[in-house]
Amino acid sequence: MSGPTWPNRAGSSVPPPGLFRAPDAPARSSPSSRPLCLWSGPRNVSTALMYAFAQRADTRVVDEPLYAHYLRVSGADHPGRDDVLRAQENDGAKVVRDVVLGPCDRPIWFQKHMAHHLVELDRAFLRQTVNVLLIRDPAEVVLTLRHQVRAPTLRDVGIKAQAELLDELHAAGQAPPVLDAKELLSDPEGVLAELCRRVALPFDAAMLSWPAGPRPFDGVWAPHWYQNVRKSTGFDAWRAKTEPMPAELAPLAAECRPWYEQLMQHAIRARRSPTGAAK
Repeated sequence: MSGPTWPNRAGSSVPPPGLFRAPDAPARSSPSSRPLCLWSGPRNVSTALMYAFAQRADTRVVDEPLYAHYLRVSGADHPGRDDVLRAQENDGAKVVRDVVLGPCDRPIWFQKHMAHHLVELDRAFLRQTVNVLLIRDPAEVVLTLRHQVRAPTLRDVGIKAQAELLDELHAAGQAPPVLDAKELLSDPEGVLAELCRRVALPFDAAMLSWPAGPRPFDGVWAPHWYQNVRKSTGFDAWRAKTEPMPAELAPLAAECRPWYEQLMQHAIRARRSPTGAAK
């Protein structure tokens, strides 16, 4: 991947907001909308963040449009696999062309993705998207992920893919915001306001709450993954997990930690602690 894009590092020659398309990049079919791609891992409160952006009047959202591509290419055995493969386009290149860079009838085109879904794809399209990463402490991820994915692996957690993606985006001249689940849940308003500032969006307090229940844009895999978020009406306060780490998962959590710590160096920090006290 090459060519400048926005958001940019301080002191770079990248164009300002509104002019973030690289000069050599092809024009988008809907140039008035901005594709805002969230590159998350599983169990990272990414669906709650999608629900938050869906509350904005200026935003459309889409739920993991590259999921079927990933399942086809990787052969991963996930809950509802066959339903996903039937419901979504399986060709990732077509998804990038028609969805990721496709038309949108609102100014903001928020796309929830998993970073590890970026397999066997030409990543040049990332020059044309505003990119954000969402991470979570891998110990918390594996404790939750084991309920959906039997014997999860490093690939399933996705943290290595996120660290590699951040390095790739930095090398291309981007400075994508990094969100951490604990920081976000500790101070939703403060972290979201800072995220909006970094991607040149006005903060909208509507992002802080939503009605309980399913959403029409939820992926067909939602019955397997979204039971808790569908009961929510906002970002639940962060609480430390008290369940012990199973011995068979401890090595995976430890393997993931260096990448998580690398990513945390770039994370937007909460203005308040998990207890609500100002930092």
